[in-house]
Amino acid sequence: MMLDSLNDRDGNHDVVVTGIGILTSVAANIEEFTHALRNGICGITDSGEEDFGIMAQIQNFNYEDRLSSLNVDHSIFLRAGKAGRRLPRSAQVSIITALQAWKQAFGDTKIYSPSDINILVAGTNFNQGYQYANWRKFQQHRSYIPASYALHFMDTDQVDLLSEILGVQGEGLTVGGASASGNVALLQAWRQIRYGLCKACVVIGAMADLSPVEIQAFKQMGAMGGKRVGAEADKACRPFDRDRDGFIYGEGCACLILESAESVRNRDQANYGRIAGGAMCLDGNRSSDPKMSGEVRAMTSALEVASIEPADIDYVNAHATSSVLGDEIELQALEELFGDHLSNVWVNATKGMVGHCLFAAGLIEAAATLLQMKNGFLHPNLNLINPLENRCRFVGAAAQQEDIHVALKNSFGFGGINTSM
Repeated sequence: MMLDSLNDRDGNHDVVVTGIGILTSVAANIEEFTHALRNGICGITDSGEEDFGIMAQIQNFNYEDRLSSLNVDHSIFLRAGKAGRRLPRSAQVSIITALQAWKQAFGDTKIYSPSDINILVAGTNFNQGYQYANWRKFQQHRSYIPASYALHFMDTDQVDLLSEILGVQGEGLTVGGASASGNVALLQAWRQIRYGLCKACVVIGAMADLSPVEIQAFKQMGAMGGKRVGAEADKACRPFDRDRDGFIYGEGCACLILESAESVRNRDQANYGRIAGGAMCLDGNRSSDPKMSGEVRAMTSALEVASIEPADIDYVNAHATSSVLGDEIELQALEELFGDHLSNVWVNATKGMVGHCLFAAGLIEAAATLLQMKNGFLHPNLNLINPLENRCRFVGAAAQQEDIHVALKNSFGFGGINTSM
């Protein structure tokens, strides 16, 4: 990602971000999110639920109240009100987040024809908590299952809902990539704009609504953390710290609106920055173990696509889940990529504040990256007391005022899915 002049290259379209929507445990909009980032606010608490324990939970979410506060176009408001009342929670959160970004990018003006806008929803199996609740109803009596469940259990339901509410008639699909899903969707959206397949793209990182089944499975594979902190839940997520013990589940959603720089210039629309390029590669490995070689290939390829040298990078927003092996491997990959320049590159990890938001993580952290760049600061690394590596230029316990021009955003997923933007 870059903050610089917006010039088309080689007949392709430069891609800029014109709208950001966000909903996490620490913020209900970009103003609150920027404040939380600057002040190092942590949204990780003890949920009070035995099955979930420590997590970063979206608090006090009421769909009708959130919708009423957005001041969107009246026709969109009516469609969102009608469509959203009885939806699974993940879909409701996606709608609210998308409407935030849509309002910023387009206001109440019709900029493009409906067929010129695409929708990408990042992630798979969004509604496991919803499915689990309906399975319990099903066990009581089959007739308790609503007919609408036949639509809502499918991931594409979110694509369809957003298409109806926003009046979008271009392409639409879901994009899976485990914990890298947000970055995978962002990469696909960038390509669609870059090569003229559409004029604007709505990219959503859907909230993962997990059930106790998935939480227990993650615990049994040793992936989830929080075992060492006792009652201090806000100390549980410790990216790059020697005392980390696993990821902390976070609820969250983000939406980015991507457009061509040319269109934005023509209507004098403000933007958050340019997406210069990205890349994705596989390890040829279905396990949860990360591979340094794949992470290095993804970052190197992203820089090559963007025509950027490692020495041009000012800042890395790391994947850094607080996992025992994952954080160590990512640091090794950064050392391999940057060499002697590593000590000049700022590094922080947003998951220390909002937990690991799974499918949405890449987009939430892309939003965090752009908001930091736009506002001239870098958020603190929470709970980084004993760093794994002293050569790395980690942001400290307080925000750092800094002008960042070029940033790298990493996201890596189970099954050897490596992405960098």
